[in-house]
Amino acid sequence: MSPRWHITHQDGTVTLSRHLPARFDVAASTQLPPARPVRLAHQIRQDLWRGLSNLRGFSPVVRLEPTENGWEVTAGGRVMGRSAPSVEATIDALLSDPAKRTRWVRQARMMS
Repeated sequence: MSPRWHITHQDGTVTLSRHLPARFDVAASTQLPPARPVRLAHQIRQDLWRGLSNLRGFSPVVRLEPTENGWEVTAGGRVMGRSAPSVEATIDALLSDPAKRTRWVRQARMMS
């Protein structure tokens, strides 16, 4: 994992961002089961970038907040300039994709 990413830990919350301070101009949320938070954040960030790499000035941010059943995940990021309303729908669809969710959690649970 690249040192170009900032990992911020605060009160159990883990935030992965390219720039500080982390900022959500666009975002969507979901719940995921327990897994290693930094690895999980990187897995989500990779697919978020793949899905929105054509969005000019986009910089991904993933925040994981602990819940009773795992993690409340907020994914999105900064956008330089305007973004279409469909961007948040794209993020929501990514977070809802069953195959991606399964892969993220499986990878974040694997020992490395």
